[in-house]
Amino acid sequence: MQDTATAPRLSGVAVFFYVFLPFALGHYLSSLLRNVNAVLASHLVGALALTPGELGLLTSAFFFAFALVQLPVGIALDRFGPRRVQLVMMLVGSVGALLFAHGESFGQLLLARAVMGFGLGGCFMAAVKAVSTWIAPNRLPSVHGYLIAVGGLGAASATMPVRLALDYLEWRGLFVVLAGLVACCGLLVALLYPRTEGPSPNRGPLGEALRQVLRAPVFRTTASLVLIPHAVFFGIQGLWIGRWLTDAARFPDHAVAYLLYMGMASVIFGAIAVGMITEWAGRHGVAPLDVAAAGITLFLLVQAAFVAGYQPSYQMLSVLFTLVGTITGIEYAIIAQSMPRELTARAATCLNLLIFIGAFVIQAGFGLLVGLWPLDAGGHAPAVAYQVGFAVLVLVQLPGLVGFVLRRRRQAGAPAVAEAVPAVS
Repeated sequence: MQDTATAPRLSGVAVFFYVFLPFALGHYLSSLLRNVNAVLASHLVGALALTPGELGLLTSAFFFAFALVQLPVGIALDRFGPRRVQLVMMLVGSVGALLFAHGESFGQLLLARAVMGFGLGGCFMAAVKAVSTWIAPNRLPSVHGYLIAVGGLGAASATMPVRLALDYLEWRGLFVVLAGLVACCGLLVALLYPRTEGPSPNRGPLGEALRQVLRAPVFRTTASLVLIPHAVFFGIQGLWIGRWLTDAARFPDHAVAYLLYMGMASVIFGAIAVGMITEWAGRHGVAPLDVAAAGITLFLLVQAAFVAGYQPSYQMLSVLFTLVGTITGIEYAIIAQSMPRELTARAATCLNLLIFIGAFVIQAGFGLLVGLWPLDAGGHAPAVAYQVGFAVLVLVQLPGLVGFVLRRRRQAGAPAVAEAVPAVS
């Protein structure tokens, strides 16, 4: 964080209004646009006759662009600071939303969705960089939890509120409004964020910095445990939970929108709870990675319940997936707490790069897998297609959790073995 001897100080109220609030608003809009296709899916399929594979590719283009922009954003944040970077990126995101509003073909919408991803790909990382500059390290888990909660509010706004807005606007008009809001948010950051941030630390070459990040034990351990579940959380909750409710559970559109709203709203409470539990556990000697492992275990159990396909649990599962899945956001706080300050932005963006590449692969791949089964006369995929898809997801995530548990057992057993071996005189 900052050098307290030379850096300017802001009161807690000033940090909230000038730092947290404008960047949190950007993250809110980014999450809204990332998840809005879950509600718009039926409109887009009806307008363009999209297959499940095309719908998955269109929606996941946002993640692919997100991933590509992460390392450039990390470099820019280190060099130019979050205020200038966020302004430029939000303007690009606004252009992408306008292009989406005027797209007439699958290819044009795909390009526009990618431009949106490029522009909004720095929102969360810029927020992390900004709050990490002005907030003490021991407070980061809670503040990151609040950021993720704001993102959950944005995701929730992409459900029922969007469906209600579609009663007055068609989906193209909705994207024009969202484009204006994104541009205004960028200007708000430029106007409010403090222009003086204190001295910047010396930074080595990018290649060496990335090697240090990838070689850091805490980065590798965190990524091996949480990265794939985080990619699953982003890739599935942004599109396929809604399609699962439509195809497997056969809920009507209004019920799907309501359940998506409840699920996304649960992210708000889940994210705040994760931050509070992590700080409480730290005061009692429990490492954040152990908290993450417990949460990932619950997350896999929820996905296993999707595989079981017990119909009375459908409504509860759609909410539990997003509620429990918020545990995956803990990795940002672990990295921010554990890495040297000069590597924080690049470590976070490197992590984001891997997460969003994974989310792109999972979201598009899940659609291709579901598309292997023929659709019925109403355009619905069979429930078994989703059961197989979730089974594959569980199998992909399980090795990371098993590997973490085995490492922890070896670490716990090593001191005991050392004490049991008698000293040789």
